[in-house]
Amino acid sequence: MRQVRFPGESPEHRRARQLRERVDDLRGSRQRIMDAADAERRRIERDLHDGAQQRMVSVAVTLGLVEAQLASDPAGAAKLLAQAREEAQLAVKELRELARGIHPALLSERGLRVALDALASRCPIPVSISGVPERPLSSAVEAAAYYVTAEALTNVAKYAHAERAAVQLTLDDGHLFVEISDDGIGGADPTIGTGLRGLRDRVEALDGSLDVESPPGTGTTVRVELPLDRA
Repeated sequence: MRQVRFPGESPEHRRARQLRERVDDLRGSRQRIMDAADAERRRIERDLHDGAQQRMVSVAVTLGLVEAQLASDPAGAAKLLAQAREEAQLAVKELRELARGIHPALLSERGLRVALDALASRCPIPVSISGVPERPLSSAVEAAAYYVTAEALTNVAKYAHAERAAVQLTLDDGHLFVEISDDGIGGADPTIGTGLRGLRDRVEALDGSLDVESPPGTGTTVRVELPLDRA
């Protein structure tokens, strides 16, 4: 750092001023380190909830279906049991990856389209996926789109009593828009529970926005807008 000299400043005053500036620099550096550590902790909390935990919810739902079909359809129950085992293995893998601070394996290795298709295949109702961009986006934007979709589809499976759902992605004017909709019972309250609040934090950290529309009796729609140039 280039030293600044003021006319008429004595050597003692200059040393005192430089010491104060150095202390200010160190204080600023410490605050940035603390802010980064807090942000990383929040990221890990969000990734844990939105990733591996959602897989375990899917395992629980699938095991419930196994229990219901065990007597009437043993072959179908066996297939569901194999699916639950695979989900549990993937959850363990994601936990290991989370400890290393990377994205879910499918998202990192094969891209957003394959990762979203995998989420749709795990949902107990038909889910259509459309509009996934052909070109790769930033890792932060793709992760936000993935986790928003994972949370929304988990809520559909648990609460919506829906027959089908849809995930629509759109690139427009430097933004990625993600819309997840279902034809269920609606009436979802986005202020209850930590799932959507955590997703809102993730989205707003990218200067994006998240809105939920869920009138009783007409299904639920989750809309997310993510700017591409701020991620």
